[in-house]
Amino acid sequence: MPMDTKKSKFEIITQSRKSLGLTESATREQIRENYKQLIKKWHPDKNLSDQKQAESKTTEIIQAYKIIIQYCDDYKFSFTRQEVEKYLSDREKWFKQFGEDPIWANKNEQENS
Repeated sequence: MPMDTKKSKFEIITQSRKSLGLTESATREQIRENYKQLIKKWHPDKNLSDQKQAESKTTEIIQAYKIIIQYCDDYKFSFTRQEVEKYLSDREKWFKQFGEDPIWANKNEQENS
């Protein structure tokens, strides 16, 4: 997909993100769901009154999705302890901190650790 050489990669990603109605952080599932909802909304078959605009929006949405997915595919994920622990659930954080403490830990969780 050709990139606009006048815009930085960040500007292209930001424009694509906004076209898909995404916030500054999103899961791949959120990206996919927003894409699907927008395609359903703007599909030319559903917008018979203004097919030209519908076709234009559909093209914009598809292009934005391809750009965002390409960015995600090229993104290097970190599997360091520090990065992984940023995304622990509240329960996992609690157990990590108090899991071995008999006062705080649930007996079943102690047995599973």
